[in-house]
Amino acid sequence: MKMLINVPETVVSDALRGMAAVHPELTVDVERRVILRRDAPVEGKVALVSGGGSGHEPLHGGFVGPGMLDAACPGEVFTSPVPDQLVRAAAAVDSGRGVLFIVKNYTGDVLNFNMAAELAEDEGIQVASVLVNDDVAVMDSTHTAGRRGTGGTLFVEKIAGAAAEQGAPLERVESIARRVNDASRSFGVALSACSTPAKGGPTFELPEGELELGVGIHGEPGRERRAMMTAGEIADFSVDAVLEDLRPSAPVLVLVNGAGGTPLLELYGFAAEVHRVLRERGVAVARTLVGNYVTSLDMAGASVTLCQVNDELLRLWDAPVRTPGLRWGC
Repeated sequence: MKMLINVPETVVSDALRGMAAVHPELTVDVERRVILRRDAPVEGKVALVSGGGSGHEPLHGGFVGPGMLDAACPGEVFTSPVPDQLVRAAAAVDSGRGVLFIVKNYTGDVLNFNMAAELAEDEGIQVASVLVNDDVAVMDSTHTAGRRGTGGTLFVEKIAGAAAEQGAPLERVESIARRVNDASRSFGVALSACSTPAKGGPTFELPEGELELGVGIHGEPGRERRAMMTAGEIADFSVDAVLEDLRPSAPVLVLVNGAGGTPLLELYGFAAEVHRVLRERGVAVARTLVGNYVTSLDMAGASVTLCQVNDELLRLWDAPVRTPGLRWGC
């Protein structure tokens, strides 16, 4: 495998050095692996902290900034950040109004964020936590008990981040984050395996001419493998899997998310098919976001996330955001 890296051992640190060089609006602690808003802590504001294994960029570090996260903690590739990172981040961004941890449902993340919350509270920081578990593909998987946290994480971070930016108290920000998670469902498809720098090759075997329906963002097994399908057939399968569980009665936000190795030419074509299926199923679309937002290194493939919204949640989605990975209204 050819990768644009120096050595596997420094790939995360090298990426953080790049973020520090390119984004002066962020404070990037390369050694301690914490990414902060440069203006943190923001007076009178609830702080949002998230994190997870590297390899899913721009999630989470690319979503630090006004209107979204106050801090993110990157772990090693596909490995949870450790509690010390998370406590350090919480202490750096807490203005006295509390901190919300946004946690994807993976065993390591859940354990480490729970431990960090206890340690932070011992230091006098009020902490609430919201678990993201939007993936409908499987109930239990290699790294989880229950559903995995995937594309819905972006909706939770953006909408809860807007509420916090507008001065909502911790209980309100937490409640909104839970509502968004409860209203979000995702389904992903892999056309190829991803390759980690440490392994230097594919993390799982996917035979030529086959795809994995319901794949996880670390390459976890999905529901089934089939012979390669058209974009329209994949959209039918993926959207129906989401709608079978979500059953929306209001308009939805749509995220057509690239896994990291799929060009926008294909993603926009896939988005057209997703819109076709939703139209045929009688589901109204409020907004659509297309691109690579919750990735799996170099995996070819895509996921669909739907989030049912009311007027309040839609206003929070439309509110200004200014981060490296998501930006509008500023």
